[in-house]
Amino acid sequence: MPGLQVCELCKSYANKLVADHISFSVQSGEIMGFLGPNGAGKTTTIRMIMGITAPDSGKIEFLDQKSQGIPCSAIGYLPEERGLYKESKVIGILRFLAGLKGVDRNTATQRAYKWLKKFDLTAYANRKVEELSKGMAQKVQFIATVIHEPQYIILDEPFSGLDPVSQDTFKYELRALADSGVTILLSSHQMNILVELCDKIFLINHGKELFFGRITDLQDLYGSFAIKLKLKDMAEMQRLSALPTVASVVQNGQNSVELLMKEGMNPQSLLKEIPVDIGLSELSLAKTSLHEIFVKIAKEASDEK
Repeated sequence: MPGLQVCELCKSYANKLVADHISFSVQSGEIMGFLGPNGAGKTTTIRMIMGITAPDSGKIEFLDQKSQGIPCSAIGYLPEERGLYKESKVIGILRFLAGLKGVDRNTATQRAYKWLKKFDLTAYANRKVEELSKGMAQKVQFIATVIHEPQYIILDEPFSGLDPVSQDTFKYELRALADSGVTILLSSHQMNILVELCDKIFLINHGKELFFGRITDLQDLYGSFAIKLKLKDMAEMQRLSALPTVASVVQNGQNSVELLMKEGMNPQSLLKEIPVDIGLSELSLAKTSLHEIFVKIAKEASDEK
């Protein structure tokens, strides 16, 4: 079922087009990763979806809603700039923010304690926000984002400041929310998390769409295969770079190199080309990472500008 649809959004500031005919759709129950370098137009697009900024042209449709316009009570928004009142107690700020979304006090209290328990923060319910660590405050802000049980969730760098265990908890809860039918838009620079969580990726640079679709399709379209090796003698890099199927050789650490294949080449061909007398301690084959694809596409788009 369609959830959020963005059609031909445009926005200019001081004659600079920062959103150039942006279009995408996110189904109910999907997580879409919103990816781009700083200044690419991500925040402007999010602000238009939120109704904070009006587009110059284009249309935004929340297709699960009967009413027209931005359904503010049905949206949960976690901005990159955190904004909890430091002097407030955790349970108090959660009740207050839930109340702004129409949730009564008793319901807000029940939901707040349910989420605080999930994040091991029950003992901090009556502590002031200023007493929390950065990671704890991030968890409280996430609870504030979802406590009114929104149909749409927009998250801007939600994993910032979280330790690996807390990141796993966040990922689990986000996937559970999506599985319940919530439409989620996730902006993050942590590529590994986008790969794990997202059903689709929207890649933007200089306000323009560079790619929209599934990560596997992005890898098929822009990626290639890479062979990672650990060499006993780094002098062998020169021999490897001369192989016919190799586009480049990158050193990734002590005695570690990555062979990037030329487009259209078969990885088995490269494996057969590696000289048998080269001393290897490790060898692995993988598709080009989302990080490498993103850097490549963004650089090409910048060079064309």
